[in-house]
Amino acid sequence: MRRTLANSRAALTLRRLRSRFGVSAPRMSVRTHVPWYWRGAAIVVLLAISLALAGWIYDLGRRFAGFDRSMTEQEMGGLKERVAVLEEELSKASAIANSSESNLSIERTTVQQLTQQVRQLETANAALKEDLAVFESLAATEEKGSGINIHQLHAEIDPTGHQLHYRFLVSTQGAKREKETKVRLGFQLQMQQGGKAVMMNLPASNQLDGKFIISFKHFRRIEGVVPVPADARVLKVEARLTQEGSVVASQAVNL
Repeated sequence: MRRTLANSRAALTLRRLRSRFGVSAPRMSVRTHVPWYWRGAAIVVLLAISLALAGWIYDLGRRFAGFDRSMTEQEMGGLKERVAVLEEELSKASAIANSSESNLSIERTTVQQLTQQVRQLETANAALKEDLAVFESLAATEEKGSGINIHQLHAEIDPTGHQLHYRFLVSTQGAKREKETKVRLGFQLQMQQGGKAVMMNLPASNQLDGKFIISFKHFRRIEGVVPVPADARVLKVEARLTQEGSVVASQAVNL
């Protein structure tokens, strides 16, 4: 019995050895050992190739779908160039506009100055015409008498309503022309104040200002201002020249 058991164990061991090294043993493969860095390099190359292939497939798909990257980049480049050209043109147009605006401002200032000069010349021309008319009148009435006269009285209230501007020409005829004449200027105003008709004499008797004393020999232009109440409406102005308390000349004008 011991022999049978021994024989059976030996037979089992023999069978195992035959199964490993015999005809029925499993196949073995011999591979060359490759370092790890070469394997890593190969993996990186494969990944790069895969990414390039994926990009190529992506671009190919975009082309088939009508979205070409190169064409898009070209269009973007063209648009950028066009924007740069438009910005340059805009800058030039802005410079021209600024220059034109400056020239226009200069022209406006020049026109305003010329307009003001024309108005001044028109005013001076009107005054000269008035003086000429007065002188012609004086020449025509030279032999008709003598005395002091007021010519071309103009009066107006300034925009503030506080002052009355006046202007007239005073002359003398006859024997008095050869010596200096002195007269006192005064005004009588007819006004509407507080719903009532009011008369006012300027200057007042207690306001003997030297500017209302007029000295002249042949003729003289008189201009000035007198204060008026702001709450009154001046209807009529009468200028009077007096000597020794007597009125020697007067002229009235309605406003």
